[in-house]
Amino acid sequence: MDLLIQVGLLAIGFFMLVKGADYFVDGAAGVATKFGIPQLVVGLTIVAMGTSAPEAAVSITGAMSGAADISVGNVVGSNILNILIILGITGVITSVAVQKSTLFVEMPFMLAITVVLIILGLTGNEITFVEGIIFWVLFIVYLIYLYILAKKGTEEESTEERPVWKLILFILVGGAVVVWGANISVNAATAIAEAIGISEKFIGLTIVALGTSLPELVASVTAARKGNADIAIGNIVGSNIFNILFVLGTSALIIPIPYQASFLFDGIVAVGAGVLLWLVTIKKKTLGRVGGIIMLLCYAAYLAYLLFQH
Repeated sequence: MDLLIQVGLLAIGFFMLVKGADYFVDGAAGVATKFGIPQLVVGLTIVAMGTSAPEAAVSITGAMSGAADISVGNVVGSNILNILIILGITGVITSVAVQKSTLFVEMPFMLAITVVLIILGLTGNEITFVEGIIFWVLFIVYLIYLYILAKKGTEEESTEERPVWKLILFILVGGAVVVWGANISVNAATAIAEAIGISEKFIGLTIVALGTSLPELVASVTAARKGNADIAIGNIVGSNIFNILFVLGTSALIIPIPYQASFLFDGIVAVGAGVLLWLVTIKKKTLGRVGGIIMLLCYAAYLAYLLFQH
């Protein structure tokens, strides 16, 4: 009975994460449109950060409550899932164009910081306060790059009719619901792991990663179907960068995060997913159905490996 209650709480937590992120993204994208910020920049920043709010809330909550394997597993698992499942599904549904800057700057940067995460995690088997600062410095560098990108981009005409106060209210309410939902999700996921005897790492890499990636899925598929392809790819690449630099960086500033040696394989899979995304999009600068199917099959193989390990 207690297990059923925890599963119910996990579902409620995930629902709050999705709805909260939905309001957050809606409000933030509306504010951006008001100020004529280009679509690609909106995807790489506001939508990426908004849809990463669940990962941030879950990982920071996990770090503070001592469930560190959920923190790292959630970020690494979400980054793998974001590329292989979310862009895989998006690619199968519709052909998605990829910007040159995404191919030659943002994707390589995402791969580089994933490698940095693996190296820092394995040296001393934890992500320390100093390493949290390193992540934050890299995050600031990324924000400066985005600022330059926004300056270079052509300003888009505002089509946003809602008042700014309403958009800001969406951001605040959405953010609060995300944090609350994360708290419920982490507690329920930890209780489920203990009750059925599976590791927090497995829960973090799969169930929690899927739950916190639902906003990315909704945002990317919706954006792709509406023809806003810049937001679809930019959202995922931006989210993955944000997950490592801001989410784990902030978590490490609060408390050192233990990093199991077994995360090496998952880190390599995260790098491999990024390389695969680059390979299937580099030739035609488009993510199509074939690329999407390959990515989904790769995730199925990874999930089978995780299940076999447990």
